[in-house]
Amino acid sequence: MPIKTENKNRYPKNWNEISHYIRVVRAQGKCEFCGVENYSIGFWMRDKFIKIENSHQGEMDELDAIAAGYKIIKIVLTTAHLDHIPENCDESNLKALCQRCHNRYDVKHRKHTRHETKNKGVLFINF
Repeated sequence: MPIKTENKNRYPKNWNEISHYIRVVRAQGKCEFCGVENYSIGFWMRDKFIKIENSHQGEMDELDAIAAGYKIIKIVLTTAHLDHIPENCDESNLKALCQRCHNRYDVKHRKHTRHETKNKGVLFINF
């Protein structure tokens, strides 16, 4: 996931090297939750990623997928902080995740931060 401008200073100077190690070396270019390979091109059908290059093996091809309403995507692995704290770059706190898994993992955290941001500066008065 892209790093928000206001959070850039929370990441260590060697973040690119740390992230590269997690995604490429440790995870060997695969999502550590679902196993999809980095830079694969295809589409999600239910909970299965269909790679376009495998479409000749009885799977849908790209045009069939588009016609059926599937969105063709390129998988890009990201490095997720499991505790959502950018300063905590301990290897046990980091996972290489595809966009789908990263977004699913972050749903509760995003909901909470949206709520906090929305209510920031709001004064509650009890009568």
